[in-house]
Amino acid sequence: MNTQDRFDPTLIDFSPEVSAARAEGRPLVALESTIISHGMPYPQNVQTAREVEAIVREHGAVPATIAVLDGKIRVGLGDEQLELLGKSPEAMKLSRRDLPFALATGRIGATTVAATMICARLAGIEVFVTGGIGGVHRGAETSFDISADLQELARTPVAVVCAGAKSILDLALTLEYLETHGVPVLSVGQENFAAFYTRDSGLKADFRIDAPAEQARFLRAKWALGLGGGAVISNPVPVEHEMPKALIDGFIEQALGEAAAQGISGKAVTPYLLARIKDLSGGASLATNIALVKHNAKVGAALAKALKGF
Repeated sequence: MNTQDRFDPTLIDFSPEVSAARAEGRPLVALESTIISHGMPYPQNVQTAREVEAIVREHGAVPATIAVLDGKIRVGLGDEQLELLGKSPEAMKLSRRDLPFALATGRIGATTVAATMICARLAGIEVFVTGGIGGVHRGAETSFDISADLQELARTPVAVVCAGAKSILDLALTLEYLETHGVPVLSVGQENFAAFYTRDSGLKADFRIDAPAEQARFLRAKWALGLGGGAVISNPVPVEHEMPKALIDGFIEQALGEAAAQGISGKAVTPYLLARIKDLSGGASLATNIALVKHNAKVGAALAKALKGF
């Protein structure tokens, strides 16, 4: 018996829009909520969430933003719930280990990549759109700081559309980790893995597959073979929105040094770095972050539609 066989469906609450889409067999796209509560400042976080949902709809799919509220996994959020996540300082950052606590205690919880993948799988959603995945942190050879996102990609069959991994990470080690665990990395529009703020990490992805139908065919073949786990769909930020590599690398190095000096560690590192890089860049990094998430929403909606044909 696997975990899903033991799952209590009463723990999930679907919004009316998502419920209707499920009943009608329409394509669904999962969206995370940490980007709202921990990834961007208010009000840009809530505004971006609404705009990303609108883009998914415009491209023929139904958005399903996921969070934990009042002891339930909420799949599809209303305006008041988005506002709550965007403003509440009490929103927990939920990964796999944290989901049971938030559900059991009724805490407000925003789902990371890992937790969103789990909830999407339980809700029967195969495609998830985010900004960038977590990965192996710089200095992990001594800190052992590796995002739970990578293990989730190895075990949970959901395709994750992203602008690569966040460039605050060790991207080469992140790709090595994914390779070790058999997680395929597909690149869209270029051969190399994307680097979040910039298009090209200088590191090759496993496969370049541009067309949504071919991406869907790949995923169906993977899952038909009984190979567990998901896949990374690396979609680079549009060229007009990318930041110069030397500039962003300098901001990252400064922010990393400041985080280390302040003793910031664990799950607090990424929110700190994103906020500090935004300040150092005069808001340019936030604009890039917003642009890449919107671009990913288009690719994710197209993939969700294509998967319905296989």
